[in-house]
Amino acid sequence: MELLIAAFDGLPGVGLLRDSGTAYLFVNAAHILGIGLLVGAILPLDLRLLGLLRAPPLPLLGPFLSRAAAAGLSTAVVTGAWLFAVNAADYVGNPAFLAKMALLSLAILNVALQHSLGGFRAAVAGDRAPAGTKAFAAASLVLWPTVLLAGRWIAFA
Repeated sequence: MELLIAAFDGLPGVGLLRDSGTAYLFVNAAHILGIGLLVGAILPLDLRLLGLLRAPPLPLLGPFLSRAAAAGLSTAVVTGAWLFAVNAADYVGNPAFLAKMALLSLAILNVALQHSLGGFRAAVAGDRAPAGTKAFAAASLVLWPTVLLAGRWIAFA
């Protein structure tokens, strides 16, 4: 575990974040922006895949929201790793952080399975989601807000 903490501590800019409240503020804001983009894109996409939203057509909406969610996830992961590195030793002992990481892993696995099993592509191509894709979308509707909730819990644990 100490090697992992040391590796994160060696990330570029970690010292800057530790020493500058302004730098930390900007990276934290970018993390929140990434989360907002991710959740703001994925929840309407999940609702559309479940058939709870009827318009616009899934072939138009799906690729755009999927890419927006991926951009948000990428931003949140990179900035989150940077923020983690500032206080890694404290975070690894925080049960809320560990819960967030477990939930985040499940949410990313859910996305990977949905895309790799072909259900998402089939749904986007045909404007209707197969039952398996709907199950992944339902899981996503639960997982991503739960990841968000666990992230907020970190400050209180």
